[in-house]
Amino acid sequence: MVRKNRGYITLFLLPTVALFIIVYAVSLVILFGTSFTEWSAGRKPVFIGLVNYIQLFTDDSDFRQSFINTVVWVLLQSTIHVAIGTVFAIILSMKEFYWKFARTVYMFPNIISGAAVGMLFLCMLNPDFGAVNSIVRLFGNADYAQNWFMDYATAFFSVTMTWLPYAAVVTILILAEIAAIPESLFESARIDGASELKINLYIILPMLRNIIGTCVILAGTSMLQKMDIIMMTTGGGPGNETMNLPIYIYKTALMDNNFGYSNSVGVFLIGFGLIFVLLCRNLFRIGSSHN
Repeated sequence: MVRKNRGYITLFLLPTVALFIIVYAVSLVILFGTSFTEWSAGRKPVFIGLVNYIQLFTDDSDFRQSFINTVVWVLLQSTIHVAIGTVFAIILSMKEFYWKFARTVYMFPNIISGAAVGMLFLCMLNPDFGAVNSIVRLFGNADYAQNWFMDYATAFFSVTMTWLPYAAVVTILILAEIAAIPESLFESARIDGASELKINLYIILPMLRNIIGTCVILAGTSMLQKMDIIMMTTGGGPGNETMNLPIYIYKTALMDNNFGYSNSVGVFLIGFGLIFVLLCRNLFRIGSSHN
């Protein structure tokens, strides 16, 4: 049967494969090739070997700070963010009277565009009229005017809080996985005297390993392309305090007009993402049985 349909399968796959080659494969080859060149707008690429990569790892403090920020955000997003979503999903799976309302409200930040979320937090944390500073002034400190996004002490934390607690996608994915667990397992556990806490710890969580691993990959890799909110709030500042690798690539290419060097950062970012995905797959044994 498979042999008879092989021709049709190939025919239907061809457009997808062709699109992938044109849009992604060719672009990746160009990205990798030009990362070994000196290239700026209006000039032809000139091959310079490993010069870009040597400078990247030995003489670029902005790159190092961007990489450190990216790693920290990846770790926070793949641990705290996923943990929040997992706990919230388990609570909602109990289907108390508030669960539909809470699920809908929790999804709001994911419906709003990143630019709009950035503007929302800019207003909320504004040093003059923002809600946070206004509340502090209301309780006694009349001169309080903290510039949350432009103060070195608070900028990184402020940017992080624009996305870290809002794990609605993780919650929805884990809720769907919990719904697929046979109800008979829960009934048997309750008959044997297991409490809800033990059911969550010894039945639900072990069976969520694959989906939690998938959520860790999705959450972590989302930080490798996070750009919109950072651009709207701090632009990577103050200094390079909130700059990540995507912002650094943007600034190097479009503001410094150094496409060859920015492409070497892009190659590094892709390699880092691949290593992260492979580590997560091995750590959570994604695709293997639950046992």
